[in-house]
Amino acid sequence: MSGSAAKKRQALAAMEPFIVRIEDLTHEGHGVARREGKAVFVEGALPGEEVRCAYTARRGRHDEARTLEVLAPAPERVEPRCPHFGICGGCALQHLDPTAQLARKQRWLLDSLTHIGKVQPERVLEPLTGPVWGYRRRARLGVKYVTKKGRVLVGFRERRGPYLADLRRCEILDERVGGLLEELARMIETLSIRDRLPQIEVAGGDAVMSLSLRVLAPPSEADLAQLRSFGERHGLALYLQPGGPDSVRALQDFSSPLAPLRPKERAVLSYRLADGLELEFQPQHFIQINAALNRALVERTGELLEIGPEDRVLDLFCGLGNFTLALARRAREVVGVEGDASLVESAGRNAARNGIANAAFYAADLAGDLTGQPWIQGGYDRILLDPPRSGALELMPWLATLGARRIVYVSCHPATLARDVGELTQRFGYRLLGAGVLDMFPHTTHVESVAVLAR
Repeated sequence: MSGSAAKKRQALAAMEPFIVRIEDLTHEGHGVARREGKAVFVEGALPGEEVRCAYTARRGRHDEARTLEVLAPAPERVEPRCPHFGICGGCALQHLDPTAQLARKQRWLLDSLTHIGKVQPERVLEPLTGPVWGYRRRARLGVKYVTKKGRVLVGFRERRGPYLADLRRCEILDERVGGLLEELARMIETLSIRDRLPQIEVAGGDAVMSLSLRVLAPPSEADLAQLRSFGERHGLALYLQPGGPDSVRALQDFSSPLAPLRPKERAVLSYRLADGLELEFQPQHFIQINAALNRALVERTGELLEIGPEDRVLDLFCGLGNFTLALARRAREVVGVEGDASLVESAGRNAARNGIANAAFYAADLAGDLTGQPWIQGGYDRILLDPPRSGALELMPWLATLGARRIVYVSCHPATLARDVGELTQRFGYRLLGAGVLDMFPHTTHVESVAVLAR
């Protein structure tokens, strides 16, 4: 047989389906199997299952495949609620029972602490749970006018490509928007700028949901009227974003061609916490995605910090005061620090709105040199930090100098949490008292967690 014929035969064999036993699950939600001594990551498969699958990619360290048939299902396998599951990239774990999802995330967290941070918690905190459907009150949706289909698509990107999934509804989005995707797409089809509207930011308060439409061309008067009608019909607050994030304005503040008018009375975006606290925010502001889990998390952080009435507390990456205001109810004084100046302004207004006088807020680059910052002077008894995915490695030496007896770290990425906790425990004399997960993002592989440390 010639060399070219042998290669062709090998290529054809590689395309043929094969059967494997799934041993584990990657952090992206793919089953892990071994074939011919090499790891194979199998999309749609769960640990303990036997599946028939086919290769989708051959790589140096591992291969990739997709499930064609589940021959022996795992006990934790469930029927996905969403008909778009497997195509839409918004979810990765709808085929796994929610309780098993949470157990898997707990394992990912503990594995990260062990292998990256070289530390284990003295106790594993009880997971925080809440609603698993219709929970998502913040999202970025793509919008695309597809000429060949003659219609607009609104939704998340496909799992295996750059295209938008053809969604009719979304089961994890707040129903006030998740149930409207098809009607929203049909409305956008009628606009003159339907091919100049690439995305929509969703942000939901307790009473009002907002949609911020990124527009690359001025809408006509007819477009504005159509948008206003849609918003009024569904009780939505609509905003336009003609430029950067600072250009977001309420729809009623514009006339064609996006000339700002005098601001009119508009719906207020806000959400409530325990003890009657109410926080207002703007549609471009960061808020925790899951309202019920956010309330539970605010309560848990207060409990873990064990704040006394004479304690001075530092809240880093404080945002619009989500944790700060609740902590101020327990402490003598709370200082909140945040890099986004507009969030700092909102935090101050939220403190005043709730009658809280013992909270002060500062804007600072928390990844930079903090020498001379007024808030860094003096000690703190307790510290809370809730950094972005990149973590807060640059802050670790500063935290050590502040002398806090207790630190609570809220994280959206187990690897950076583990790295930072490793620094605090191995270099700066802290103990990891406890760590655990919270079900902030059901049906996704996103892991939200909290850790508590003490001197």
